[in-house]
This record gives sequence, C-alpha cells and structure tokens, in this order.
Amino acid sequence: MRPNFQRLGEIIILLVYFAMSTSTFAQQKLAQAGMKWLTVGTDARASALAGAVTATEGYSSAMFYNPAGMSRLSTGVNVAFGKTLWIADIDYSYASVAIRPGDGEWGVFGLSVQGVDYGDLTARVRSETDPRGYIETGTFTPSAWMIGLGYARAFGDKFSIGGNVKYAKQNLGSGYTQIAGGGLSGFKDYSVDVYAFDLGVLYHTGYKSLTFGMSVRNFSKEISYIKEEFQLPLTFRIGLSMDVMDWFDMNKEQQGFLLTVDAEHPRDYQEQIRIGGEYTFFKLVAFRAGYISGTNEEGVSLGIGALKAYNDEGGTLGADYAYTPFGVFGNVHRFSFQISF
Repeated sequence: MRPNFQRLGEIIILLVYFAMSTSTFAQQKLAQAGMKWLTVGTDARASALAGAVTATEGYSSAMFYNPAGMSRLSTGVNVAFGKTLWIADIDYSYASVAIRPGDGEWGVFGLSVQGVDYGDLTARVRSETDPRGYIETGTFTPSAWMIGLGYARAFGDKFSIGGNVKYAKQNLGSGYTQIAGGGLSGFKDYSVDVYAFDLGVLYHTGYKSLTFGMSVRNFSKEISYIKEEFQLPLTFRIGLSMDVMDWFDMNKEQQGFLLTVDAEHPRDYQEQIRIGGEYTFFKLVAFRAGYISGTNEEGVSLGIGALKAYNDEGGTLGADYAYTPFGVFGNVHRFSFQISF
C-alpha cells in the first residue's frame, strides 16, 4: 500500500505548529536576542516582497527563508548570490547553491553562506586620567558569518519539507579591558559561535495555485558574551501565496501576479504581517512591491527583476534589485543574481 503523503503532510504541519505555538514561543522576550544579523533579508527578490516568501518555491536562496522552498527546482542546479548595502555603512553578502541529483529522486541538497562587513572601528578604553574619559587603542574590524547545509524533498505533488543546519560565528574583535599601572592590560577576545537549525514545510492546497508554507528559523541553545546570556532571534512564520491570475481567463505565459502574505512571530519582537506582490510580464521582467506592518522605520519596499533563458533545457540567468526606505537610517539597496542550469 502506498503511503498517503497528503495526510502525512497535514499531520506534520499540525504537529510543528502546535509545538511552536505552545512551547518555543510561550514566553516572548522583547529585544533580548543576539546575532540579529541572521534575520536581515539578503535576497533582493524576497526583500522587495517584504520578505513574504514563506510559501514560495523553486530557488536556492529559499534556504534563508523556508528551506522547503528549494524542494521543487526546475533545473539540476540553482546558484544565487548578492549584496545588501545596509544601514550605518554595514554590508551583507550571501551565496547559495541547490543541487537536484538524479532528477530529484534523492531530494535537493543545498549550501548557504552569509557574511557581514562592519568596516573598521576605533577601539577605546575608559580612562580616569584622560580628560576625554577614554583613550584610543587602535582600530578593530568586527565580523560575522554563517555557513549552512540544507536538504529538502517533495513528497508527491502537494507536500514538501526542508531543513538547515547552520554554524554561525560573530567576532567583535580583541582588545584591552582596563588600564593598570600606567599601561593597558586585560587583553581579551570577544567572539562567540553556535549551531542553529531551521525547519520548513510547504503544502499545495489543491485550490488553483494556492500554497501554504510554514517555517521556524534560528533554533539553538542559549549562548553568552562574557556574563550576558541570550538566544538567537528565533522566528516562526506561516504564509500563503497564489497567482491571482488564476481567477481570470488570461494566458499566464504572458503575465502573472503573485500575491504573498506572511504572518511572523519573532521571539524578540512584536508580531508582524508581511504582504508582497509581483507582476511578471512574459516571464522576462518583474515589478515588485511589499509592505511590513508593526515597524518603526521599515514599511514599503520596491523592486524589479529580469530573467533570461539561455538554452532550451530550462537554463536561466536572473538579476534582481530591491529598494527599502529605512526612515531616519536612510535607504537600503539590495542586488542579487542567479543562474540555473
């Protein structure tokens, strides 16, 4: 007897939702998470949609949002990479690759990396003798990076599941901690690392192209910097997506309009609703917009993308750009590129 993958998918979705809603997020700790850089959206397409991509699929950078989203690659390999010009002159870079061996018979394997460039900062130590109250001890360059391995698999036409295991490290540099006897002392290295896990599911409802997605990201043990303990920014999301052109008698090869909605429950922040829309014309160019509720500085996001087929076997080249006004912090620009073959 063949297993009922549809029923299996429904059971797993209910179990994961119940576990997340009753235990992991039972006590919300506002503004008490570390390594917040893990939550910054890096992919330009996803960011233009306000990050509401939990229920989308078919690309390797889904590992940064819902790892189940890479389960249905249309080609054997998808590679993506990009850069984010963040606030305060901080730069984010990412890359991801997903491989579908054996035409998907063994699922999809993925590799993701992310790095943060904070630039050079001036190191200072408190001093009671200096009129400024401190002395400068040189410069240091803090850094943060993550590498992850992912796996996703589709079970039948409706249900798919995926997960990541990630190693993340943050280094705030090394420096002196005090002044003693007219000189500097107490040299210390300020770095921390941790393993984290992501889990995601996707479910095609059977009603036109309506898809349901769910993910939990950055699940890890508690870690500490010196004396302060904290957890990673654990986040639970559920989302829906659908091509609204399904309701109209139109050729979807010529144009489409993807509507996405995510409900997000972070451990360290209030709940948010994310809404995104993507209009595509002849599958060559896409215009995007999104909105995030419940934020002080973020809100509307805009973007554009272009896709070009370069062979008859599904190979494509793509480029995306996203623009996000960030209030008093200025504007954030994101650039992403991808290739499928």
